[in-house]
Amino acid sequence: MDLPKETTSKLAKKITIWIRFLGSMNLAITLLLALSIASVVGTVLQQNQGYTDYIIKFGPFWFEAFKLMGLYDVYSSSWFLFILLCLVSSTTVCIYRTAPVMLRGMRDYRQNVQLRTLQQYPDCTKWVVQQPVGDVRHVAQSILSHHGFSARFKEEKDHQLISGMKGRGSRLGYILAHLAIVFICVGGLIDGNAILKARELMGLLEPEHRNLPANKVPAISRLGLDNMAFRGSVSVPEGSQTDALFINYKDGYLVQNLPFTIEVKDFRIEHYDSGQPKSFESDLLIHDARLATPLTQTISVNHPLIYDGHAIYQASFADGGSELELRAWPLGVVNSKAAKLQSIVGEVAPLVVSEQQWSLEMDDFRLFNIMPSEDPAKKFNNVGPSVTFKLRSKTGEAREYFNYMLPIDRDGHLYYLSGVRESPADDFRYLYIPMDDEGGVGRFVTFLGFLNDAEKMEQLITKLKLTENVLPAKEAGQVNEAMLKLVQLFLKSGFEGVETQLKKNVPLGDQQPVITLYIQVLQKILAAAYMDVLTAQGHDVSLGLDPGKAGFFTAATVAIGALERYGSPVYLQLDSFTHRQASGLQIAKAPGKNLVYPGCAMLIIGIFLMFYAPQKRLWVWLQQTDKGLELTLVGQSSKNKMDFSKQYQDISAQFERVLIS
Repeated sequence: MDLPKETTSKLAKKITIWIRFLGSMNLAITLLLALSIASVVGTVLQQNQGYTDYIIKFGPFWFEAFKLMGLYDVYSSSWFLFILLCLVSSTTVCIYRTAPVMLRGMRDYRQNVQLRTLQQYPDCTKWVVQQPVGDVRHVAQSILSHHGFSARFKEEKDHQLISGMKGRGSRLGYILAHLAIVFICVGGLIDGNAILKARELMGLLEPEHRNLPANKVPAISRLGLDNMAFRGSVSVPEGSQTDALFINYKDGYLVQNLPFTIEVKDFRIEHYDSGQPKSFESDLLIHDARLATPLTQTISVNHPLIYDGHAIYQASFADGGSELELRAWPLGVVNSKAAKLQSIVGEVAPLVVSEQQWSLEMDDFRLFNIMPSEDPAKKFNNVGPSVTFKLRSKTGEAREYFNYMLPIDRDGHLYYLSGVRESPADDFRYLYIPMDDEGGVGRFVTFLGFLNDAEKMEQLITKLKLTENVLPAKEAGQVNEAMLKLVQLFLKSGFEGVETQLKKNVPLGDQQPVITLYIQVLQKILAAAYMDVLTAQGHDVSLGLDPGKAGFFTAATVAIGALERYGSPVYLQLDSFTHRQASGLQIAKAPGKNLVYPGCAMLIIGIFLMFYAPQKRLWVWLQQTDKGLELTLVGQSSKNKMDFSKQYQDISAQFERVLIS
């Protein structure tokens, strides 16, 4: 069915308006400005990091605001891809409208121009010469050729015209520059997850949020071999292989299947004397059914392996499942003994402490830990291995711990350090457990267990006779009971908790002497308990404590007072390990670069031609008059008009020397 003529006319008019709008310079400049601003944001704001990092950096409010704007993955955001698409459309329309005109202009010598039109140009000179027209024409063509102008001759009834043209590449540069924008933007669309966005909108793709192995990720969160472009990462332990990688996508991840298998044969890392990483590299094997034998190559930082359109980069390193041997020291348990544990980094194992169920999540193992050195001759100091893990209760609440394997010197004393934090946004708070004479934490744990033994502490307090010859037996028993509660309060909240509780119960005027008295009594009880522990371990304390044992007591009481904030029912001491490393690989497939790179080359060439090879024209108009042969020389340039005027003056002077002098 044919549309009415009026309707067809209106439709054509609307299409024309839209074409003019899409091909307008104002729209193109606006889109380019928007892309420039987006690129600045994408450069300043680190892209594709974990959401936790952004929450820590910006806070909950701005995190949500930036997330809504898609600033964490600018170059793959919907609005960025939409701008690219609009720019492609605008530039394509512009090329469609102007390219034919430009191409015709490159071939058009403008031989149909009128003399009155030429005389309106600023660079115009007229002479009357007496030479034959044939000679003048020959001279004019020679001068134009000498200055690089190609010329065409046209003879009319009343005049002859020589049209010269130079720099037709300027028009070609305009076309190349616009084609370059299309190439670059289309390449950006190909590599910018536009297809993933479309699949997600259609409900065919959904990011996975659970911590699952690659082979356990459901199909809706997996990408097949038909995915054109991607950039992801994977950690492969030594001696292992993978045929998939992980792509960070929004607040989750996707699994990308590979058409080949990557095996990490060996991973090597070099360290400086301080322990800091110097360089690292991986020996890779590529297993592919299309290869007769596996492809072998060593990669390092900035030296990737390019295979089948995939770039495999050495990006990082991590623990690859180190085997750890630990001792679990129960804290606050009477007559506690350390239990030996076998664990592997990356695994989750049940842990029972005092009949309570916990989950031990072994997160990471570090062979080196670098700290600023107190030695002026050394900037850094390696304090040895460490292990990071989480203890998760039955309710799902977890705290993260960071334990050093070796003791660390602090003010002349050696301590075992254990850091704890409730969330990744917090800094680690450290518990300092003093090292005993045997190089472990056994004495500290025994001392703590003694203080938690109500029966032993009751006997100890009674033996001390704190109220002898001061109070009757009945009242003395009540005081002993109060002292036992005082010790229990100390175990729960330390000296600070004791002071806080006394301030609540004692009148303001009596607080200071009462607090001083109670602290002195508490210290006496703790010291007596410590002496009993030393005696039970076979130490002679009849002559008092040496500085080492006295310092241990002071440090131990401070550590005990911090245990409530430590929040763990057990201290995990790393005894030995079998280190296994993993190579962190980043794998990218970017077919769009096959358009982007030529596009960049075209853009450079196009801009060069536009600015440094402008189109220039010269006309020599010859007309016979009564006075002789009238010669009119006219010049015109599309750009750099001042420079061209100087060149025109030189050409004009040459005409005058040859024909007039």
